[in-house]
Amino acid sequence: MDNTELMLKELTEASGISGYESEIRAIMRRRFMPLGDLSQDKLGSLICRKKGTDDEPRILIAGHMDEIGFMVKFITADGFLRVVPLGGWPPQNLLAHRVSIETGKGRVLGVIAARPFHMMTEDERKKPLDRKDVFIDIGATSKEEVEAAGVRLGDPIVPVSEFSILKPEKRTYMAKAFDDRIGNAVCISVLENLGGTHPNTVYGVATTQEEVGVRGATTCADCISPDVAIITDVSPTGDLPGMKPEDSTNKIGAGPALVNYDPHMIPNLKLRDLFIDTARELGIPLQQTTLEFGGYDGGPIHMHRQGVPTVVLGVPTRHVHSHNAILRRDDFDNSVKLAVAVIQRLDKKTVAGLAPG
Repeated sequence: MDNTELMLKELTEASGISGYESEIRAIMRRRFMPLGDLSQDKLGSLICRKKGTDDEPRILIAGHMDEIGFMVKFITADGFLRVVPLGGWPPQNLLAHRVSIETGKGRVLGVIAARPFHMMTEDERKKPLDRKDVFIDIGATSKEEVEAAGVRLGDPIVPVSEFSILKPEKRTYMAKAFDDRIGNAVCISVLENLGGTHPNTVYGVATTQEEVGVRGATTCADCISPDVAIITDVSPTGDLPGMKPEDSTNKIGAGPALVNYDPHMIPNLKLRDLFIDTARELGIPLQQTTLEFGGYDGGPIHMHRQGVPTVVLGVPTRHVHSHNAILRRDDFDNSVKLAVAVIQRLDKKTVAGLAPG
């Protein structure tokens, strides 16, 4: 593995569901430390300030640390765990996957399960799975066994999945938590590649609790009061069986994706066009996409105070919000290259010109 692959392995295999980001925050703190001055807001978002040739404009580039997971809600008398989902779990992505309960005594392995298929009625087998029917089995037969293992109410539950290289010649990767550890990796790499000649000050941010309400994005914007924001995240793809071009033309390996719309934000059009023009000038492949369900950290940031010109730059990723997402390295590398090139153009005059006409 090269250094980028080792970074992605470390970031994606770390534990860090919404509100329980301590492990991934420690990794991000270590990786941010050589790149700038560190601070942290009171929700736990990390901020790395990298000064260029001027204090202003203030450019925020953010990716969220938290991944989707669960929390222990109830322990049944016969030793099964009922859970609360933290983040959006499609029911079809749940069954038969391994999870780790992060207890005060260490990690306890379990599996997501439901009533046996062979013991359902014909009508029940035809119905889609309801999340309320899901439980976690750690191999116990009583509540006392579960408690003896160290499991308590409120313990976080994290997907278990290792970082894997699927096609070395195409640098295709599979892992949990690409949403949004790939955004964290973009932030780290952008700061590493900027040098000190950018005409602004850049704030690399690893936000908390995006998956449960973009909470860290809200608080970190108060700490920074940015003049421009670039949100780095995954971008779901349409390159799958059964998808139509009108649903999505976004695909892995075809370049980063600029998000033209999500339910909580329409990008600043002049900043959007700066990304498009820069990509064209540098020969960087760039896709454009929309997200009609969900949202990104840009939602609260672009409405901070009097408004912040904001865009979302996504790394196209298959199977987001599951135990195993897939993306390609070229899309990551081109996201970093494009973000660096745009930031180097964001001087005072350019940023002042981003205001809507």
